[in-house]
Amino acid sequence: MIELNQVSYTGRDENKPLLHRISFNIQEGQWVSIIGKNGCGKSTLVKLLNRLLPSSGGSIIIDGMELTPLTVGSIREQVGMVFPNPDNQFVGLTVMDDMVFGLENRCLDLKLMQERVAHYADKLQITHLLDRHPSQLSGGQKQRAALAAVLAMEPRIVIFDEATSMLDEKSKHDMIQMMQDMKKSGQYTLISVTHDHDEITASDRVLALVDGAIGADCKPQDIWTQDRLLEACGLKPSFLVQLGRELQHRGIEISPHLQEKEVIDALWELSLRTSAIRITIPEA
Repeated sequence: MIELNQVSYTGRDENKPLLHRISFNIQEGQWVSIIGKNGCGKSTLVKLLNRLLPSSGGSIIIDGMELTPLTVGSIREQVGMVFPNPDNQFVGLTVMDDMVFGLENRCLDLKLMQERVAHYADKLQITHLLDRHPSQLSGGQKQRAALAAVLAMEPRIVIFDEATSMLDEKSKHDMIQMMQDMKKSGQYTLISVTHDHDEITASDRVLALVDGAIGADCKPQDIWTQDRLLEACGLKPSFLVQLGRELQHRGIEISPHLQEKEVIDALWELSLRTSAIRITIPEA
């Protein structure tokens, strides 16, 4: 679905490329998180995928089509992007105007545009917000509206560039749940640039960007035990990993888990076992 071969990006400083000789593949339907320190080039990397920024070398292939100035129009129809600050994405006076803007640029039939607006507004539960000005929305509502406008274009690849970074805890979990629903639908390939532990854990795969190159390509559960890599990416072990280490330090052995429910279940089982050992049955 997505293939990068020896891709580099120089920017203004030609003597110090921000990204150099990056190669990886992303299969259709996969959810990949991209992690790394601030300023390491994560957002730059994803902007290369639809030529919001032009690469300095190498090749980018989307669904069998190489990204060039001649093919960029067709490829952009397949790639949607949700940015950290939804205010930067709004162009209409109302949520509906914003959703319609991209559809009008595609010169779609009026009835089809109305159907798409109704469908995706309902899907993201913002139908009651369609006549609102974006400034009247909460942060979570704004990000839902921004995502609805992207999905109405029906891209096959959706990039979330720090899309949960400005949200409160509830709105963040709502957004991650929507991403999980998109993944389960099988209709989308997802790429999320993030520092968020929950978002990383929910993805299928992690690409760690270190010093302008891919420092690791692994499963989410494998990233949290690699302290040097986490430090290179500006991350700390998740709370659950730290909890597991502390329990082991105190002589309490539980298997490493990433999901909170699994850790709670393991602790309950441990508690029941230790309680059963302490219970003595009086003789008859």
